[in-house]
Amino acid sequence: MELAEGLNAVSATVAPKYFYDTLGSQLFEAITRLDEYYPTRTEAGIFDAASGDFAATLAGAGIGHPCLIDLGAGSCAKATRLIPHLQPRQYVPVDISVDFLREAAEQVQSTFPALDIVGVGMDFSAGLALPPQVQRDNRVFFYPGSSLGNFSPAEAQAFLQRLADPAQGAARGLLLGIDLVKDKATLEAAYDDSLGVTAAFNKNVLRHVNTLLGSDFDVHQWRHIALFNEAESRIEMHLQALHNLTVRWPGGERRFRGGERIHTESSCKYTVASMSALLRRAGFKQISYWTDPKDWFAVFWAAA
Repeated sequence: MELAEGLNAVSATVAPKYFYDTLGSQLFEAITRLDEYYPTRTEAGIFDAASGDFAATLAGAGIGHPCLIDLGAGSCAKATRLIPHLQPRQYVPVDISVDFLREAAEQVQSTFPALDIVGVGMDFSAGLALPPQVQRDNRVFFYPGSSLGNFSPAEAQAFLQRLADPAQGAARGLLLGIDLVKDKATLEAAYDDSLGVTAAFNKNVLRHVNTLLGSDFDVHQWRHIALFNEAESRIEMHLQALHNLTVRWPGGERRFRGGERIHTESSCKYTVASMSALLRRAGFKQISYWTDPKDWFAVFWAAA
């Protein structure tokens, strides 16, 4: 099983998709409202300023009334801002946290009662087997929040290639939110806030692992760490053991030394040039982008 393999690796890891049980999803929504966490509000500002441009760009690409596929939809709040402008024929929120997604999709349906909504609970990082109810024409994938940064650059390229592949994602285009490289202090504060909400979010992954794997992690024995790895251009989140301890689960165990870490998330930061190049390598073209006044964040459009 993936979780056990990650915990048994030489450098222990837990994939960031396991953050998102119901409590994890709620904690992340709280993170997006923190003073230190600039990405959500900065991206929202770009959406507000450029949503008319998005619609015109899609129209210029011959895409009218798209099938809007919202990857990692969460609360669906970001797509809700765009739906009046893009006027999709179908909205497809996709998320690994099924219960949270169901509630969010119901709220979108109440706001847009005539909109065809197909909610999909799945781990899209592992594949893009969308159900047959999802229309194949004019698919526009919406991947905001810089979540692509959770992949390594090589993994991100492979993921984007799957979106563009006619046999898999069959995308006509992609609207992508990406966090840009900036000063280390601003980056690290965004992932280690003064209220400790991000620390609670990170530690909650251990509770979720206990549920899924049957392990006996004690969250009180772990410390949240966030740091910017300049060589890899990425924020890293870790959980550090406060002392020597052993974690057990059915069929396995792992002994951790005091100070040893579990790597729970990487969030790669890009420049406009490096992300444009990545999109081209993945098979996208006609790339354009919008940024905020500080050039802290960018929203890209790329046609497949």
